This record gives sequence, C-alpha cells and structure tokens, in this order.
Amino acid sequence: MKNSIRVFFFGALMLTTAGNKILAQDTAQYKVLPPVTVTATTTKVPEKVWKSFGNYFTGAYDSRFYKINKDYLAKYMLNDQQNRALFTKRGNLVYHISYGYEKNLPEELRKQVKTSYYDYSITKAVKVTEADRLIWVVSLENDKRFLLVRLEDGEMEEVQQLDKK
Repeated sequence: MKNSIRVFFFGALMLTTAGNKILAQDTAQYKVLPPVTVTATTTKVPEKVWKSFGNYFTGAYDSRFYKINKDYLAKYMLNDQQNRALFTKRGNLVYHISYGYEKNLPEELRKQVKTSYYDYSITKAVKVTEADRLIWVVSLENDKRFLLVRLEDGEMEEVQQLDKK
C-alpha cells in the first residue's frame, strides 16, 4: 500500500513538473496588441454608414456589418471577391480590403512581379486602399519557398520569405 502511494505521489509530481515546462512560455519575444472588441452582427447600421457603403460599393451582395469599438466593419462580396471595409459612425471610409488572385492584379503590376519573380506562381493578390494610398500585397510560391511582396507607387518590396521544408 505504501509503495502504491509513493508511486502515485511520484507520478503526480513528475506530471506536474513536466506540465509546467510544457506550459511555460517566453513572452518577452511577443508583442501584445491592443484588444479589439467585436460585438454581435448588427442589423441596425447608422444611416450615414449605410448610405456611404452603398455609394462606394454599388453591386455589393451578401453584406454583413459588425461593430468594432466605435466603427463599423462591412464584410461583403463584390465582383466574386471577398471584401472588407471599415467605416466611422459618420460614414467615412477608413480602409477597404479586396481579396483576389492573379487575375485580379492589374496587368502592369502582374508583369512587374513576374519579371522579378519569374519562377514563382502568384497565389493571392490583396488590394488595400487606405486614405490616398493603394497597396497590393501579393503572395508568391515556388517549390522551395513562399514570398510576400508589397507594391505601392511603382515600388516593389519583399516583405516576407518562408522556406518550405
């Protein structure tokens, strides 16, 4: 009986020690972002937001609105692409994101990317419009790596590179 209590106690001690090491994290390397509060889907959108949305995105369908802090996020489809747009409560557009593919990338930008990365395939093309800025973020892939490239004002910048294993 004493031996089984010792074995049980020793086993519990080992599991506790191992569990603490597994759950321990080094948080010094992680940046903590401010919290974003998303409330439930709302059907009551301020008139200014609804009008502004209709003016900017004629032909949008499957739209859903979410309240994020004091702003309104619209998730919708337009031209067979997923889109997101953030509006202030006064109806001002903060940003617009359109998720697409190579076929959605303007021809001159596609040529620019393909000239520099001729042995890569374009897998995604995301268009971000914010204030007076138009930014394209393009995902590329070949048999060895994944790349993320950013295009703005004719400039192209490689943002991230991941090797495949």
